[in-house]
Amino acid sequence: MEFHEILETLCNEYGISGNESAVASRIIGMIEDYADSYRVDDMGNVIVFKKGAKTPKKKILIDAHTDEVGMIVTGFASDGGICFTTVGGVDARVILGRKVLVGEDRIPGVIGTKAIHMQSEEERKTAVSVDKLYIDIGCSTKEEVEALVEYGDEICFPADFGAFGNGCWKGKAIDDRFGCAVMVELIRSELPCDCWFSFSVQEEVGCRGAAGSAFSVAPDYAIALEATTAADLAGVSEPKSVCSLGKGAVVGFMDRGTIYPRDLYKLCHQLGAEKGIPVQTKTMVAGGNDARSIHQAAGGVKTIAISAPCRYLHSPYCVVKDSDLTAVRDLTRALIEKLGEME
Repeated sequence: MEFHEILETLCNEYGISGNESAVASRIIGMIEDYADSYRVDDMGNVIVFKKGAKTPKKKILIDAHTDEVGMIVTGFASDGGICFTTVGGVDARVILGRKVLVGEDRIPGVIGTKAIHMQSEEERKTAVSVDKLYIDIGCSTKEEVEALVEYGDEICFPADFGAFGNGCWKGKAIDDRFGCAVMVELIRSELPCDCWFSFSVQEEVGCRGAAGSAFSVAPDYAIALEATTAADLAGVSEPKSVCSLGKGAVVGFMDRGTIYPRDLYKLCHQLGAEKGIPVQTKTMVAGGNDARSIHQAAGGVKTIAISAPCRYLHSPYCVVKDSDLTAVRDLTRALIEKLGEME
């Protein structure tokens, strides 16, 4: 199974935070014949052990999260509209007019609001907040919509993964099904040393799953695999662009959840230089990932994040570049090998 096939399969699966079981099942189907052991804990994390060429003195954990951002049903209007709130950091400005899928039956709907010619002058000057949006699935009464949809049903962006442009990929949930795909590829390959893997749940709502899996595994070192914001767009100055597509794997020194160990930060850049792997620095202290929970687990864990630069994060269409995905895959394997030599 080629890497891009793994990535497409995972991105096209549905699983907002708290409802990741379908993604977990898909991952288990991909790794169960290659892992030495795996288990699903009570939160839904899939924790995997894979033997490598040797047993390192320091236990190594690689983490990526299975959940994606989305929305959840909170109520029903008398005219058949569905009220909802966001799950994770969804920007209301990018979802108006978008097609969505509601509930287990994936009922198609459209996110709407008051027509612009009905809005006041003040309303037109500001972005529409989520509480002013609704989902239209073609019903005209509350009773009609309640027969089809329940409170707490998940609402997802439709799957539409594919290649486009000059070596780019677009689709929903690349954050962080990309990291999951890297881990699946590693588990299906020969490893330089024994490794633990956590396909963690509920990252988008507070890095919750990784806290449990890191406590359970109790590693000495951890690598969090992610997709991180690339704002390399016209009108954005270079320091504020965070990172750029086409410049390789992203390794930061600090974000909103973690101050990364200086030695691991430097080691990643050193490995990139030695092995010809493009590595760039995350130039803004912004965002966060599962590293924030992992590094605080048990007695503390030395943790670094390796990310793919990704435009339009948390939207119906994330955009990444294939060469950057390769750089993350290569750097992760090189770092695992190096950590496996640590005394």
